[in-house]
Formats: sequence, structure tokens, C-alpha cells
Amino acid sequence: QVQLVESGGGSVQAGGSLRLSCAASEYTYSSYCMGWFRQAPGKEGEGVATIDKNGLTRYADSVKGRFTISKDDAKNTLYLQMNSLKPEDTAMYYCAADRVCRSTFWFYRGQGTQVTVYS
Repeated sequence: QVQLVESGGGSVQAGGSLRLSCAASEYTYSSYCMGWFRQAPGKEGEGVATIDKNGLTRYADSVKGRFTISKDDAKNTLYLQMNSLKPEDTAMYYCAADRVCRSTFWFYRGQGTQVTVYS
């Protein structure tokens, strides 16, 4: 059972930055695709970014050029660097893992960390 724990959320003014972290309970990155997705109240979930076991990254069009996904295998940690944040980025952000890359329906997911961007 893979356990994922997110941290790093918070409130930030538009234009600011936050870095989310996700610690995994076991070594996942050599076998799993890892990713972030988000869920805003009253909206459908949205896949944000993925990084596969080979390090290939993909991003939602809404965050391209602003967000960067990365991982530190030695620390079993996944990151999401979020720059130039906008109010529409406000959501609960979830770390996730699966054998294949997904959008929102991942086999493993964390409890989420809230990101609030105010104008």
C-alpha cells in the first residue's frame, strides 16, 4: 500500500509562488507514474502534471509555463513548483501514483493540500 502525504499548500497573492511536496511511504518512482491533480469546489477534477518513471513530464495547458513537476528519488519526494499563480488555481491539490499516468482517477492518492490564490 503506497501512502502519499502532501505539504506546502497555503494562501498566496496572485502572481506569487508555492511549492508543493509529496512524500511517499515506499520507493515508488522507479515503477510508478506520479502526478498532481486538483479539485475546486463545484468543479470537476483536473489533471495538472505528471512525471513518468523515465522522467518524462506532461502538463495541463492551463499551467504550462507556470508549474514544474519534479521528483527526488533519493528522498522519495515529488514536487510541484507553482509560479505566477492565478485565482483560478485555487483548489485542493492531490499527489497521486499509478502504474500508468492518469488525469484524475489514480490508484493511489494523498489527502490533499489546499492552495488558495487571492487577487
